[in-house]
Amino acid sequence: MTAVKLYPPRPDKVYLFGTCLIDMLYPEAGLDSLRLLEREGIEVIYPQDQTCCGQPAYTSGYHSEAREVARAQLDLFPGPWPIIVPSGSCGGMMRTHYPDLFAGTEDEAKATELASRVFELTEFLVHVCHLTLDDRGAPEKVAMHTSCSARREMGLADTGPALLQRLGHVELVEQERASECCGFGGTFAVRHPEVSGAMVEDKSRALEAAGADHFVTSDCGCLMNIGGRLAHRDSSLKGEHIASYLWRRTS
Repeated sequence: MTAVKLYPPRPDKVYLFGTCLIDMLYPEAGLDSLRLLEREGIEVIYPQDQTCCGQPAYTSGYHSEAREVARAQLDLFPGPWPIIVPSGSCGGMMRTHYPDLFAGTEDEAKATELASRVFELTEFLVHVCHLTLDDRGAPEKVAMHTSCSARREMGLADTGPALLQRLGHVELVEQERASECCGFGGTFAVRHPEVSGAMVEDKSRALEAAGADHFVTSDCGCLMNIGGRLAHRDSSLKGEHIASYLWRRTS
């Protein structure tokens, strides 16, 4: 069971952990995350030496290799400020698995302390910033896909939808079996492509059937997987990281 997270007062500074997929494929999601935080009067620090959180190796069973990748991140966030991650999967790795990954090593205390400061972006905007939104976009129907890691590892099924419901011109529509996986799962999609393909096909059809004009997610892996499947099917339904969607409609 996910432990209850205690939320601090709004800080003056935060760190941003950008994630590999944002860095390589969706840089606008990282920039829009930064813009949303800065608009709240928070200084955002982006450590330039950050790389991968170690999740791909970890979920593939290569814990020693994952530990080496993760160890390179431990000294990049020395200040006492929150670490904001615009991804439930990377956030889940850092907050949930780092303490176990480094248990019994000389870095155990450092990893545990770092894990205590990790927040997923929508979680931080809802529970720490208490974000209010002035919706300047046209009326539309939107579906939210919450990643498995955000939902199950971090207990954040509600924070993304809560932000969308604060947009006055947006109708949040519910997809059938909203809690089901899209089939990405990091290396799962590579190791089990047929199963993954069937799962994302089901997810794509459910989003279309919900009558959404747009879908959003807080994880770029899910965005890449679902968006790619919809594009392959020549669907008119397009996806966007929730940070970019919020920024676009309120800036």
